[in-house]
Amino acid sequence: MATTDYLAGPGDLAAWLGVPDTDPKLLQALAAASSRFRGAVRHPVSFVADDTTVLDGNGMEALPLPAAPVTAVTSVELDGEALTYRTDYEWSADGFLRRVGGCWPCRLRCIEIVWSHGYEPVPEDISEVVLDQARAQYTVRPGLTSMTVGGQSVAFGAQASIGVTAQWTTVVERYRLNQGDAP
Repeated sequence: MATTDYLAGPGDLAAWLGVPDTDPKLLQALAAASSRFRGAVRHPVSFVADDTTVLDGNGMEALPLPAAPVTAVTSVELDGEALTYRTDYEWSADGFLRRVGGCWPCRLRCIEIVWSHGYEPVPEDISEVVLDQARAQYTVRPGLTSMTVGGQSVAFGAQASIGVTAQWTTVVERYRLNQGDAP
């Protein structure tokens, strides 16, 4: 993923902060917040076309794919042999590849798919929490909970001390994949 593949627009963050949308600190905060969200949900989120992915078989009929939503599956190969859609496999937008009439083998790196996945455009709730996180990263000094300069004192909210808001947590849970193995 390119560092310029933000999950929210630099112009939107610039409007909140009152700085140019080319400000390097703004762009770094937006890149960091986007990266943090992707890490939390365990997939790229933004649209990726014609992605080639090698998967491990799981010995089951359905195989979870490492991103969602799935918008297309162009090809599936099992041990180098091309499979036929609807005859050998089916797929769902929710991110599952189902083996028709059987199970996927329980072997490492035996399935190769070419597929497209992700959101275009990025959903507004994701952009909103990424903007919140980027704003906090831009304005708050790490580890600082309050600051006094001259006669003015500023105390930073819960997001500064715990790192995320309740809204962030809710949106991450909504878009997170593979929740059963989350730490």
